[in-house]
Amino acid sequence: MAFTGAAGLILPQTRLFGADAPSNKLNIALIGTWGRGEAHFGGMATENVVALCDINGKHLEFAAGKFPGAKKYVDWRKMLEQEDIEAVICCSADHTHAFVANWCINRGKHIYCEKPLANSVEEARVVRANYLKNKDKLATQVGTQRHAFENFNRLREMVRDGAIGELQEVCAWGDRQLRRSGYLPAKGEAPSDFNWDLWLGPSPAHPYNPDYFSGGSGMNCLQWNMYWDFGTGQVGDMGSHTMDIAWNALDADLPTSAEAKGEALNPEVSPVTLQTHFEVPANDWRPGVKVSWYQGGAMPESPSHFIDLKKIDHGAMFEGSKGYLVADFTTRALYPQGNEANMTYYKPRAKEALIPPMGDFQRQWINACKGNLKTSCDFDYGGKMIEMMLLGLVAYRLGKKIKYDGASGRVADGSDSDLLLRRKYRDGWTLNG
Repeated sequence: MAFTGAAGLILPQTRLFGADAPSNKLNIALIGTWGRGEAHFGGMATENVVALCDINGKHLEFAAGKFPGAKKYVDWRKMLEQEDIEAVICCSADHTHAFVANWCINRGKHIYCEKPLANSVEEARVVRANYLKNKDKLATQVGTQRHAFENFNRLREMVRDGAIGELQEVCAWGDRQLRRSGYLPAKGEAPSDFNWDLWLGPSPAHPYNPDYFSGGSGMNCLQWNMYWDFGTGQVGDMGSHTMDIAWNALDADLPTSAEAKGEALNPEVSPVTLQTHFEVPANDWRPGVKVSWYQGGAMPESPSHFIDLKKIDHGAMFEGSKGYLVADFTTRALYPQGNEANMTYYKPRAKEALIPPMGDFQRQWINACKGNLKTSCDFDYGGKMIEMMLLGLVAYRLGKKIKYDGASGRVADGSDSDLLLRRKYRDGWTLNG
């Protein structure tokens, strides 16, 4: 089957602008109809669901029962040839996310992509660059839905307004620990209604094993996303969610350096225990800061002997000149420190000045497709965050601190890093198609 590249495409005309645009129904397609795909059924039901795609026939028929008028596909590349599709929700496996995102942007289709947005530094950069060229035409959203918790807004306000003085350092962590020794051996044959070759997609060939798919709906990614060819482990999984707590308050650009340490390198499986550290440049309201990610039992130092950070399985901490903010997704605690941390320097915002609540995360994207194209976790915001996180994995695999040029996407004095910044794809798969 031949697939058309981006060159020469005519972008579809849509009904997105105009005074009554929010009342229009959007023509939506869903890729990946089980697990995270199911989480979108409610929001999609208010729109026109015109196409469904899944490599698993049972999952495809399940969704077709909910949306009987939609056309059905096994290959998402073929689905994107359907001209009436205006917007796409991508819930496919991690190693295809950047492919779907690029192909949708290149065809003028709004795109909501579940996290992680990319599995390599190069993928993150290509997706982000394509989005920035089309940001005045397309709405994008990375599926870090916890961003809708109002705690994110309160943390941003407290950091910006000086509740901990001048910001100095930020970290986030996650304590999930799932260990694997290596890729699974061949075991049986894929069912006739399960397209194993398309599930592998751009990744290197591996034999089928049903244990890759033995998890429950919404959690099955934990059976395969720790393998290098299919995912990035907890860096891309809960790291995408938890670093978002910190990233939302930073207004950060790409880091200038990355370093990492963790368990011994396994060439087949991403690390469980890991810590990565980045230098993020100053901006117009804060100095340069150190940003860190910890996982799998590695933890930052507690600000006090009576504060047990290990009781927070996924959290973040902001260190300032006058104290600390410690948070999880929905709660926060302020710890003033030092002789001058008397809180007289900090005045909380008036109620009317608070950042307004986002509301439903998926609905924000749907409304953006019909209106001003603005979302909270677009491919610029989310693209820079995952590029930083993935750069930490490059430093880990190299075993040394690296200097990074965010403008060019190159590691200084590090030709040995080039292959780790990108992935090698199987013949027939084009990242920027």
